[in-house]
Amino acid sequence: MMTTDRRGLILGGAALLTVPATARAQGTTQGTTQGAVIDITRARTDPIPIAVPALAGGGRGADISRVIQANLRNSGLFRPVDNAAFIQSAEAAAATPRFQDWRVIGANALVTGRVEDQGGRLRVEFRLWDVLPEQQIQGTAFTAPAAQWRRIAHLISDVIYERLLGEKGYFDTRIVYVAESGPRDRRTRRLAIMDQDGENNRFLTDGSFQVLSPRFHPNAQQIVFMSYFQNQPRVYLFDLNSGRSEVLGQFPGMTLSPRFSPDGRTVVLSFAQGGDANIFAVDVGSRSQRQLTSGGGLDVSPCYSPDGSQIVFNSDRGGDQQLYVMGAGGGGARRISFGRGRYATPVWSPRGDLIAFTRISGGQFGIGVMRPDGSGERILTEGWGMEAPTFAPNGRVLAFYRETRASGSRGQGYSARLAQIDIAGFNERQIVTPTDATDPSWSPLLA
Repeated sequence: MMTTDRRGLILGGAALLTVPATARAQGTTQGTTQGAVIDITRARTDPIPIAVPALAGGGRGADISRVIQANLRNSGLFRPVDNAAFIQSAEAAAATPRFQDWRVIGANALVTGRVEDQGGRLRVEFRLWDVLPEQQIQGTAFTAPAAQWRRIAHLISDVIYERLLGEKGYFDTRIVYVAESGPRDRRTRRLAIMDQDGENNRFLTDGSFQVLSPRFHPNAQQIVFMSYFQNQPRVYLFDLNSGRSEVLGQFPGMTLSPRFSPDGRTVVLSFAQGGDANIFAVDVGSRSQRQLTSGGGLDVSPCYSPDGSQIVFNSDRGGDQQLYVMGAGGGGARRISFGRGRYATPVWSPRGDLIAFTRISGGQFGIGVMRPDGSGERILTEGWGMEAPTFAPNGRVLAFYRETRASGSRGQGYSARLAQIDIAGFNERQIVTPTDATDPSWSPLLA
């Protein structure tokens, strides 16, 4: 059985050769690797042409390469060269790249490698080349159970992303979400999880009770979610390794949007009682509770900053639904949203530089971002019925859900799907799921 430890999988092989980045620029996030200078801002409009031939050795080599190509293409920052244009064979390139053959078809970067079947385990080595100066940028080998070939492809994709763009990738991650089916007024809502590209989808609950607002633990191995079991609102902790769940707390009123603190020791949530909703922090170990907000109004959707020092939430305490930021211990809340419309579902970027949100204005929904002080607000995408943004662990991509079909008078025909978009507002794409899908939560890089 393969370890889920990212470091363990990487160290299961041997480093072949690593040429360190010689510079990291500030601001535009540039990476310089022995002559290759890639600017992410430019890559948005001029994706990096990269050739990813099938890894030599047969077996899963072609499959691994296809996953790498799809990951890089879907990021919007790379343009994999069509395999039909390749001049040199994959076997020959794995031995010695003939760089003029790759330059002539327009490739700036080249990935070569080899797969070796070691009796139920795969050893996969790959090399990343800068085609113009004919230099190797990275070389690494991975060893893992054969069933984990897709994860090896995601790990290789992350290495390529980081070496060429100068920032962490996000491909070796998962997304947990609510899988929905049935008419809108009688929906079945199950907890589901998949790889970030929509593969390896599986259902974690059987639909016998409703599931809402799942969120990942910082270790990516636990999920907190809201459920109504026998019409009783409860907050559950679900362990992905054991498949077991336990009740974090049972509350006499409506409980909303639980979310872990950055250290995983606390769950912050909103508890509605008597017409108001206030934010509470629940200690995961002792189950003790602390009330963080009080007074009239609905304070909901709390989310910690990456350093754990602040909490963003939305509230109608000022008469309209807006975003507020307060200290993690409560108190001192200050409003940060001042645009037209109502604001909801705020979530802090893992980088700490942005807060994503849903805005409802003039009958239109929008997914946007702003700085933590409320400045620099940008709407990335608009339409009917979109909500619940969640950041990839590198802070560059958002997932959310949008309604793709409105429901009829009796709830029939309704459909909702997950989508991704870059924080620059480009490269929006749908994530394919076997059922309708809402309320995604992106995991950290798998540990």
